[in-house]
Amino acid sequence: MMHSLNRRMALAALAACSTGPVFAQGAFPNKPLRVIVPQPPGGGFDFVGRILADRLAKALNQPVVVENRVGSGTLIGTDLAAKADPDGYTLVVGSISNLALNMGLYRKPPYNSLRDFEPLGLAVAYGYTLMARKDLPYKSLKDVIAYAKTNPGRLTYASAGVGSGQHVIAAALWQQAGVDITHVPYRGAQTAYQDLVGGRVDLFFDLSPTARAQIDGGNARALAVSGNTRQPTLPDVPTIRESGVAKLELESWFGLFAPAKTPPRVLEKLRTELDTIIASKDVSDTFRKAGGRSLSLSLAETRALVKRDVEYWSKLIRELDIKPD
Repeated sequence: MMHSLNRRMALAALAACSTGPVFAQGAFPNKPLRVIVPQPPGGGFDFVGRILADRLAKALNQPVVVENRVGSGTLIGTDLAAKADPDGYTLVVGSISNLALNMGLYRKPPYNSLRDFEPLGLAVAYGYTLMARKDLPYKSLKDVIAYAKTNPGRLTYASAGVGSGQHVIAAALWQQAGVDITHVPYRGAQTAYQDLVGGRVDLFFDLSPTARAQIDGGNARALAVSGNTRQPTLPDVPTIRESGVAKLELESWFGLFAPAKTPPRVLEKLRTELDTIIASKDVSDTFRKAGGRSLSLSLAETRALVKRDVEYWSKLIRELDIKPD
């Protein structure tokens, strides 16, 4: 009997040893998470990333730290996330800029957007607003194009870097309108704004939430918006199509992505929490007041949208022959 009792105790101890670590590994999250923002503070990536990180921290009861990892446009930070441990503790803000445009901008990009990332959820889509410095004498996009046609290269436009969304939407517009406007790339939107407000650059296409503050403050004038309809926050500003200079539309979605091979149970946890956050009135109102369109997509719809835009915009980049510095 004693031998049998000892054997049962030994088996119980062995079972405890074998299941203990597995149980510990199953507790997600049990440490802080990080959200990589592949652009400097002050731009659209940062705006969306900080809102989602703040709400996700509350939902998961763990700190969620935002890291601005910049370099080569959005390439460095996004590649860092692609190569991070696929454990759910490193996420990245994904958008058309870093997941679609980079696929066409670089001949051999260090990551593959469709293969190396798992979408967690898309939160919002923003159009772009074309702004002019406040003392530019041309009051409409049509006036700007008319001047540029007779004065090639005289006007300048800023971007947050070669291949950024701000660069591509502007380059596509100038190509379709048949004008030559000089590109002045900056390291992020914040430095571009400094020169736009200071009158050292003429034009800047930026995401609507960050553009609105400068427009409302009287530091810049809105000439056009890039969506297929006017923005409620800028009801008097026409779309590019309405301006009659080009048939061009662009909305940039933003959301969170995890490295591929992240465990399914972790992805499910993150997606469930993020879905609740995105659907909340607090978050949807915040994005809408900044000029965005809240998204509510299934996982299948999200995958289809990302795939469509990766294929379309990477092809457009190659047609525009935009290359990194």
